[in-house]
Amino acid sequence: MNFFQKTGPLALGSRLRQMSERLTQEATKVYALYGVATEPRWFPVVYALTQQDSQSVAQLAETIGQSQASVSQVIKEMNQRGFVTISKSADDGRKTIITLTDQARQQLPALQHQLTDVGNAVDDMLTQTQHNIWMALDELDYLLAQQSLFERVNEHRKQRERGQVAIVPYTEQYHDAFRQLNQEWITNYFVMEEADYKALNHPDEKILQPGGAILMALYQGEPVGTCALIKMDDVSYEMAKMAVSPKAQGKHVGWLLGQAALDKARALGAKRVYLESNTMLKPAINLYHKLGFQRIVGAVSPYQRANIQMELML
Repeated sequence: MNFFQKTGPLALGSRLRQMSERLTQEATKVYALYGVATEPRWFPVVYALTQQDSQSVAQLAETIGQSQASVSQVIKEMNQRGFVTISKSADDGRKTIITLTDQARQQLPALQHQLTDVGNAVDDMLTQTQHNIWMALDELDYLLAQQSLFERVNEHRKQRERGQVAIVPYTEQYHDAFRQLNQEWITNYFVMEEADYKALNHPDEKILQPGGAILMALYQGEPVGTCALIKMDDVSYEMAKMAVSPKAQGKHVGWLLGQAALDKARALGAKRVYLESNTMLKPAINLYHKLGFQRIVGAVSPYQRANIQMELML
């Protein structure tokens, strides 16, 4: 079993690169067979110029779907080999015009025969394949244009990491983590206030015993986030003390905590969830909007840092 049979589609890029290298080697032999003094990597530019001579670098790049830098490098090589001339446009001195030389035009009949024979040979191969690779490449190109391979891989990475995040009820063993996670983000942006110390140092007395709840987010067993529900009245709870460790960013811990907190609020009989925040915390505000919270004018906050109130009717 060779390497690609072992890896399967996982090595798609490497497999395509190997196939490209193999076809390039074959193409070099084919050009020599027909006496055409070009390089395989020149083909897109040469073909474009045979269809319309005297094009600018920008036109060529757009026509063949390559970057201007890549096209310029190919043109430089072609110019050094006497295959094209490079001149400035008479209408716009900023444009560089590429034209086939007489030497290149003399090779066009042989090149046309070569293209005909290569086209027929490729058609023969495609009729012998179970899957039409040319059509498959069109489909692959379309899919990558909709969403890049990087974006697809990153999405699956996030899904995998989200699957390793567990939301669990607070217990005494998480006392220090609950305090440290909150203290870390508060001191990063603001200063600790009296209400912070009361809630973080005495969560049982200030949050749990009055009828609230605290949730902890664990990543691979390590506390990386937390969120509390503080009972306001029989039907209202405040979502507070949400904190996520910077090392857990990108794992959607905040989103998972927010959803779990709202589910817990419903289980507690809540009809309304209220929160306070600060508008400088843009990721947090975006999260709250995503969870369904709307801005309101709330009561006077015990926190100096709070400048926005939001609520969600369940």
